[in-house]
Amino acid sequence: MESAMKDFRKALVWDHLTSAVLVILIPGLCSVLWQQLQRLQVQRTLGRSLIRRVRRLAAFVDPDLSVTIAEHESTGRMMRPGDVYYEEAKAYISDSCSRTARHLRAEGSRGDAAADRLQLSMLDGEEVADEFRGVTVFWSAHTRPTSRNNYPTYGGAGQQERYFELHYHRRHRELVLGTYLYHVRQKGRDIMVKNRQRKLFSVDRHGRWIHLPFKHPMKFNKLAMDPAKKKEIMNDLDAFKNGKERYERVGKAWKRGYLLYGPPGTGKSTMIVAMANHLEYDVYTIELTSVKSNTDLQNLMIEIKSKAIIVIEDIDCSLDLTGARGEKKKRAEDNAGNDDEKKGASTASNAAEADTSRSKVTLSGLLNVVDGLPSACSEERIIVFTTNHLDKLDKALIRRGRMDKHIEMSSCCFEAFKSLAATHLGVDAESHTKQFETVQKLLVEVNMTPADVIENLTVKSLEDNPDSCLAALVKALEEAKEKANRGSSA
Repeated sequence: MESAMKDFRKALVWDHLTSAVLVILIPGLCSVLWQQLQRLQVQRTLGRSLIRRVRRLAAFVDPDLSVTIAEHESTGRMMRPGDVYYEEAKAYISDSCSRTARHLRAEGSRGDAAADRLQLSMLDGEEVADEFRGVTVFWSAHTRPTSRNNYPTYGGAGQQERYFELHYHRRHRELVLGTYLYHVRQKGRDIMVKNRQRKLFSVDRHGRWIHLPFKHPMKFNKLAMDPAKKKEIMNDLDAFKNGKERYERVGKAWKRGYLLYGPPGTGKSTMIVAMANHLEYDVYTIELTSVKSNTDLQNLMIEIKSKAIIVIEDIDCSLDLTGARGEKKKRAEDNAGNDDEKKGASTASNAAEADTSRSKVTLSGLLNVVDGLPSACSEERIIVFTTNHLDKLDKALIRRGRMDKHIEMSSCCFEAFKSLAATHLGVDAESHTKQFETVQKLLVEVNMTPADVIENLTVKSLEDNPDSCLAALVKALEEAKEKANRGSSA
């Protein structure tokens, strides 16, 4: 009996010892096993599997997908305010979708927008629908706080960032991501261009672009020109503006050159304004004599954005761009050979001093920016040259392909006079038949510029009226006719 009790006590001690050992070993074995599982990435695999199953369940419950377009573009720890994608989406939503929104936010113009325009956008939490190719999508507006840690270069904590969410059904993913978003950007960009404040650019004394608002009221319906010719020019401009695909198809840069030539006062500058207003383009004017070198000219051209008219007026007076280059060079060589050494040194010194202040833009440099690689840096640009003396220009400068369309700005014709009379005096041939017939006859015999006709039709005092203005024009035409007859008889 006593022996049995001893055996029982030994077994009990052994059991306790075994349990203690197991208690000590099990956590260590679990830790080692967990480490091995981590090495085998079982935990990650199980996590991905669980997340995948959750996503499938969420997709089954909610089949909608979303795209977020934030107000600020973030890259790492940097953020740029006024992201272009957000502005394009905002313009698109404001124009296309905000008609159905119940609550809108009205904002003043910012950036290049016209100063007198209000931009409408959705309030936070507002949702509107848009339809594209039979598919309905939904836009919603939201805000979220920005963090100084995430965006140290902008605003810091406490700033609010706005963003849009685009929601669509998953079966329309290809259409939305492949076509619809491109449509939103393109349409939004067009709206931004239409609503922007157009500008008139010029070059300052430091060779940099400066600008002012461009608000000239001249349009083609007020332009003194033969209606058929006017229509031809407007059709040409429309074909250019809508010709992006055609230019891409034929492999040409999307640009076009216009040469306006004719006597002073025939409306060349007025034509440029009408072209800019018709196309809704900005205007960049360049005075070549103020540009120091070909490189400076090239840099100026590269900085010009799309949807622009680049104007070089009176190009026959700008530098040595005429067709007499060879004759001038030969005369200079002959004169240099005949001068004595002292006079030659003095002339060279004076020329060197003058050369430091004169422009060094050459014909070759101008041709390069008009038709060379720099001209392809931006698209949808029109280049306009004006001249009073077409015969003085170098043929290489005005050939087709550089100056594609040549437009002669001539003396005032009867059709142009009728347009001017209606614009300035509000009269037509039916109400003033006799005066109109007289003017028509005289305009056939006498050349008078539209500027001179306008001056005579302008009311200059309270006593002036349409009859007195027409009488002044007839008198001026008769005097011009008499002067021309005296000159021919002499």
